[in-house]
Amino acid sequence: MRILGLDYGDRRIGVAVSDELGWTAQGIDTLEKRRDEGELAKIAELVKQYEIEEIVVGLPKNMNGTIGPRGEICMAFADKLRGQLELPVHLWDERLTTVSAHRTLLEADVSRGKRKQVVDKMAATLILQNYLDSKTIR
Repeated sequence: MRILGLDYGDRRIGVAVSDELGWTAQGIDTLEKRRDEGELAKIAELVKQYEIEEIVVGLPKNMNGTIGPRGEICMAFADKLRGQLELPVHLWDERLTTVSAHRTLLEADVSRGKRKQVVDKMAATLILQNYLDSKTIR
């Protein structure tokens, strides 16, 4: 059973996928958001290609745990995915995942230009891996 992880941002969507056992997450792509919502068709293609059974969308919460405007946008996106793909879509607290991704890339001495290209994919990987880890702990 594979799970798709998404980091839904203002301009891009980071994409990660789990292995077949649901133990590890790997970043696979970064999708540019489009006015015609073409990214939804690309996500549908990835769902078929990887035989996805669940989707996890990062939910950016405020540090006090409340949900602000950005979180509401992600919740609406998750609802849209549920309606189009007819799959379970989970929201996962993504506080500080992008910060962690940037820090990891900085520590790896990745150039600023390369960081821009991979930070969303890495954030999606962190979101999905945290979700997978929470399932194995139970």
